[in-house]
Amino acid sequence: MRKRVIYRGRVQGVGFRATTQAVASRFEVTGYVRNLRDGSVELVAEGSEAEAQGFLHAIAERLARYIDGAETARVDAGEDLDGFEIRH
Repeated sequence: MRKRVIYRGRVQGVGFRATTQAVASRFEVTGYVRNLRDGSVELVAEGSEAEAQGFLHAIAERLARYIDGAETARVDAGEDLDGFEIRH
C-alpha cells in the first residue's frame, strides 16, 4: 500500500524531514519526505497496511505540535521506492 500525506502547519525549518526519516527507520516502509513550495511537507510511504499505518501514526504523534492539518490519500504505485529518503 502506498500513501501520500500533505502536512500543513509549521512543518518547515523545524527538523520535520529529519525526524520523519528517523521514525521511518523503525518501520518497514519505503518512500520519501520533501518540502513543498507552499510551505507544506509531502510524505510518500509504502509498506504493508500495518507498517504504513503505524508509521503515519508515529509521525502524527511525534510531530503533533507542528502539524495543523494533514491530507492523506492512497495513491497508485509509480516509481520504485528504495529505502526512505529526504528529497530536495
